[in-house]
Amino acid sequence: MTADEVGQDRGVTGTGAELDPRRWAAIGVCISVLFVTLLDVSIVSVALPSISRGIGAGPAQLQWVVSGYALAFGMVPIIAGRLGDDRGRKRMLMIGTAAFVVFSAVVGAAPDPGVLIAGRVLQGLAGGLLNPQVSGLVQQLFPPAERGKAFGALGAAVGIATAAGPVVGGAIIAVGGEQFGWRLCFLINVPIGIVSLILCARLLPSPPPRKQTRRLDLPGAVLLTVGVFGLLFPAVQFDADHDLRLAVLVIPALAVLAGFLGWERGAARRRGHPLIDLALFRIRSYADGVVQAILFFCAYTGTPLVLALFLQDGLGFSPLHSGLSASAYAVGAALSAPVAGRLLPRLGQRVLVVALGLFTVGIAAMALLADTFAGAVPSGHVALIMVPALVVAGLGGGAVMTPNQALSLAEVDARGGSTAGGMLQTSQRMGNAIGAAVISAVFYASVTGAPASGAGRAAHFGHAYATSLLVSVGFAVAALLVAIRDVRRRGEERTAAS
Repeated sequence: MTADEVGQDRGVTGTGAELDPRRWAAIGVCISVLFVTLLDVSIVSVALPSISRGIGAGPAQLQWVVSGYALAFGMVPIIAGRLGDDRGRKRMLMIGTAAFVVFSAVVGAAPDPGVLIAGRVLQGLAGGLLNPQVSGLVQQLFPPAERGKAFGALGAAVGIATAAGPVVGGAIIAVGGEQFGWRLCFLINVPIGIVSLILCARLLPSPPPRKQTRRLDLPGAVLLTVGVFGLLFPAVQFDADHDLRLAVLVIPALAVLAGFLGWERGAARRRGHPLIDLALFRIRSYADGVVQAILFFCAYTGTPLVLALFLQDGLGFSPLHSGLSASAYAVGAALSAPVAGRLLPRLGQRVLVVALGLFTVGIAAMALLADTFAGAVPSGHVALIMVPALVVAGLGGGAVMTPNQALSLAEVDARGGSTAGGMLQTSQRMGNAIGAAVISAVFYASVTGAPASGAGRAAHFGHAYATSLLVSVGFAVAALLVAIRDVRRRGEERTAAS
């Protein structure tokens, strides 16, 4: 792949080009946009009761307000990454941001559930379009020595956005009131997005003129979209139906994805413009990073979901109280992600091993404390007792994201950084959906037969919460084993080289 084909040499590190002095300001603006798109995944959960009362949305419609965004968001990062690599990351980021602003306004002004759901789906597509460009821009703007710090800021944004949505949503609704507060959760994206667009136009480098633009691999894009949809749809729909028969849809989805791989290896490669360069997966650090992303996000994203169910349905907390109780998780992630980025150049893969170990210990401690104290002490005390474990889990989780992204992309050519980042983000979205579906399924199965109220209900929910977290621990341990194997492999390679 030549620089003319991808049109990204300006500002790309490692080519002899002078570093852009505005790179930190530029990536800060990009991360702010990314933060808002990720926040909208979780912020809506606390707004659902107000949405139901405000426009008369039923349970199934409310589920699609949540799931429609997540599903659309997860379907497009690989295609978006290819478009960014081939047609300019700045251009794709600005198109995605502008679309996100427009559809946020549509959602915030929605007169009925149908418009709201359609707006959320389109909002998710816009978020999925712009997100891969950020990791590609990190590769493009920063030399290897600075990427750990840049990915640290990116990891902090991901960790905080994942865990802080309910807190932010509860605060906005409290300010805006019952009728307007839920709309403000989406309308606030408009001024943030407009300011970000102006700053992106000024700060981000533009690609040089291109001799030609590679055609998008449309058959590959269709096969990939159908396959990813088939994998994600049953996972997100399970949250609404709790129907295990949805798992049957995974079989044809896997068949379509097998067809996609066959197309990419054959016809698409011969035509010279495959959607994904499958040679990426011959880079061991990248292949291991994708596996780790799937396993870790299975554990990480499902955990706040069942925590909210435990606190609200089991202990009787309000949404805002629940969100504030869970904020220790977000605080831990915010503190550890930038630190992990700074330690990465010196400690390498060992940072990831320690982070995954911390996360596993924190989740296991949360399960033990909830099972021991729920129903045995006042509900408010349960949340306080769990704070140290939540902080440890947040510290570990936040410190995983930075090295996972940085190490996965370290050996990837910066000119293909958005496509590689898009694949990594699709892996994260798959982990999100699978983890949320499996962990919540175990929770709902365990909570069956709970008493209607009192200490017995709290104890029953505490046991169900602990049982569901065992699944999260299993995913985290699997990710930890992959990281340990990678440390050993790198050590053997260094020994053989010496």
